[in-house]
Amino acid sequence: MTEPASSRDVVPSGAARRPRVLVVAEAANPEWVSVPLIGWSLTEALREVADVHLVTQVRNRDAILRKGWVEGQDFTAIDTEAIAAPAWKLSQILRMGESRGWTIVQAISSLTYPWFERKIWQQFGPALRRGDYDLVHRITPLSPAASGPLAANCRKAGVPVVLGPMNGGVPWPKGFEAEQRQEGEWLSRLRGLLKVFPGRNAMLNACDAILYASRFTRRDIPERLADRCIYLPENAIDPTRFFREASPEPGTLKACFIGRFVPLKGLSMLIEAARPLLETGKMELHLVGDGPLTPALKDQAKGLTGITFHGWLKHEQVQDVAARCHVLAFPSIREFGGGAVLEGMALGLAPLVVDYGGPADLVTPDVGIKVPLTTREGTTLALRQALETLAADPAETARMGKAARQRVADHFTWSRRAAHLSQVYDWVLGRRPTRPEPIKHP
Repeated sequence: MTEPASSRDVVPSGAARRPRVLVVAEAANPEWVSVPLIGWSLTEALREVADVHLVTQVRNRDAILRKGWVEGQDFTAIDTEAIAAPAWKLSQILRMGESRGWTIVQAISSLTYPWFERKIWQQFGPALRRGDYDLVHRITPLSPAASGPLAANCRKAGVPVVLGPMNGGVPWPKGFEAEQRQEGEWLSRLRGLLKVFPGRNAMLNACDAILYASRFTRRDIPERLADRCIYLPENAIDPTRFFREASPEPGTLKACFIGRFVPLKGLSMLIEAARPLLETGKMELHLVGDGPLTPALKDQAKGLTGITFHGWLKHEQVQDVAARCHVLAFPSIREFGGGAVLEGMALGLAPLVVDYGGPADLVTPDVGIKVPLTTREGTTLALRQALETLAADPAETARMGKAARQRVADHFTWSRRAAHLSQVYDWVLGRRPTRPEPIKHP
């Protein structure tokens, strides 16, 4: 195996001090959700294993200060609003709807991102050249299209770089073109251009460890860099926020969905798949969330008893609903991360997902069910059969839920994620001789 180019002589891990890490997370905000919350949660967890200084975008500054972090000591806010703000406004116009065109948003932000890294180098280049930091870890953006000059500059300065976890590159599945049009994802048809995106190959070549969060992302990384690639999902759980344990009443199978009501989530397939069990009173379906498809979904569910539309709920209320269920049904047809799946598993729900995208990498056969993503009709039938299986064997469903909860505790808390990354840091710093493999693909 080829070791990273910047690896140093191996030293005993027990004798090594905590690594000094410059964490780059353009999106890191404790008060937001999705990618900004991932950036913040992972950065905060890394303070358990390393001396961390966070570099983030100025829009996150006030929220980080409210968490008690000291600017200049714990973090630095870089102001790129002169181009970031207009670019964001442009992306919102082009996506033509708040819940549409996510690929457009990522593409435009990726075009403006290099300036953020250039400003980081202007401010931290002297310190990096002096050896004030042992390594640089870029956490966000998660998008594999976002590249900048920082990694190449660090390599010239002899500073190891860890990139990721990166996630994305999940192609739209064939047979779901209508959903693709409804989502405004026309730009995703050009995803093959990612491999020639300006600066991307130079960035990857300069990294000592490349963390990828899904097998689709891995396919877009050149094979010559395989020895630097490590699988590490980007999502994890804060046990202080997901502390409940599912304790549903025995009898009727109770399943829930948590998320946006948009075409890619597959909710119309889920309702149709559950129809026979709902009509016979053998199942309850709880839908938590809202979105542009709400009227159509409620129309589809007319006449069905046992189905409840809860709308958006506060975090504590979401847990109340989920904890009364046996199953988290999440039939998304194009999901990158699958944070909602981990949240359900953390509560002890057996996950039911399609075997495609991020959720498929999180769910193993012993903790849940993955159904093949084929046609709309075929996937609906597979979901129906899975629900019938779960309803017919309550003991096995409960066992899977407990196993799912244990899998999260073993691999998917933020504390565990920091421990995983500590292994990666030791590897790129030459403190361990072999590449770590913290989590294996299911």
